[in-house]
Amino acid sequence: MASQNRSKQLDNNNSEAGDYLLVVGTPDIKTYRRLRSIAGMSEKTVEAAALGLPNTIYAVTLIWNGETVGMGRIIGDGGCFYQITDIAVDPDHQGKGLGKKIIEALVGHLRATAPETAYVSLIADGPARHLYEKFGFEATAPASIGMALQL
Repeated sequence: MASQNRSKQLDNNNSEAGDYLLVVGTPDIKTYRRLRSIAGMSEKTVEAAALGLPNTIYAVTLIWNGETVGMGRIIGDGGCFYQITDIAVDPDHQGKGLGKKIIEALVGHLRATAPETAYVSLIADGPARHLYEKFGFEATAPASIGMALQL
């Protein structure tokens, strides 16, 4: 289910954001692990990334001066359930609306391709929830809560 490789220059009123290229495609293992690490996310082993990344339904990366500085992925079963995950932007490039561009691309893909009964979820860390709310995501508590099991 690997994503196709397409790219486009970002349209944004912020001239800095216009210098970024949005590329449709899953990042390679090294890039994936680097972005997760510098964005303060939990580390993933090479083995885990090698197993997980090929199962990506859709992904985008942001390229600036030839370097990947942002990413986001959709995982799931391709029909009933989807999860937006791995939203990461290099701290040197944060505050320019790049996270918004990543979410915009992922949600746009889901709106265009997912069945209308699909359930789309994500885990919002800290203030990122305010960004996700702009795209229609709502807290599920108290009716349901996100839970996790770390192995």
